Amino acid sequence: MPSFSFKDFRLKTQVGKSIFRHGYSDDERDRALTVLTNVFFHLHPVKVRKSGARFGFTWCAGGLSFFVFLTLVVSGILLMFYYRPTVEYAYNDIIAMREHVPFGIMRELHRWGAHAMIITVWLHMFRVFMTGSYKPPREFNWVIGVILLVLTMLLSFTGYLLPWDQLAIWAITVGSNMARATPFLGHEGPGAALLKLGDIQLIHSGSDVRFALLGGNFVGAAALLRFYILHCVAIPVVVVILMAVHFWRIRKDGGISAPL
Repeated sequence: MPSFSFKDFRLKTQVGKSIFRHGYSDDERDRALTVLTNVFFHLHPVKVRKSGARFGFTWCAGGLSFFVFLTLVVSGILLMFYYRPTVEYAYNDIIAMREHVPFGIMRELHRWGAHAMIITVWLHMFRVFMTGSYKPPREFNWVIGVILLVLTMLLSFTGYLLPWDQLAIWAITVGSNMARATPFLGHEGPGAALLKLGDIQLIHSGSDVRFALLGGNFVGAAALLRFYILHCVAIPVVVVILMAVHFWRIRKDGGISAPL
């Protein structure tokens, strides 16, 4: 009986031809087309410098950061099946995920993965800085990377409240109090006194960035819900978009930078 290979599926069936739209990857041109016509591959350059594949130059920190992020997404989605972002249930759900839910290791995997992502992202930024990979024409991608670093920190900050224990509540209380000193957005920050409309002070304790973050003047049910939405939906969506731009920009800039 003749065998039916993936190559036959790709070249001879209507489904295969509609998906891949070009020949089999037997030569350099078709390998390039494989990259350029795939929604995932095309974000990366067709060719990579030898230096870009050396562990001693890149430390694989960027790739590890992306891999850990994917792990956090998968484990986070699984945790969402069991977690309820309410004052009554949040703490008990965390305990249940650790002690009663099958494969409860997912909670620990998510927690330690968050620590690992902070480390790998900082290592990646350090490597890029030390190798001068932020210099023209890559300065735009450096800015995107800095924004992703800040968003990574915000993901950890918003996720810290979700266990809803004393450590989380008081840590977020201290952290959110710092927001009062945000320039022009915090009521105790530089420039807040200048924001007036006639006799009306536009920024005060009930309308500044801290109040918007917590949904009130203290860490309560509204803060828990807002942190849950930020942690699980809003920030990850922005991170995914910026990661796509980040990878695409690496390709447009000629791949991973060469050693100085």
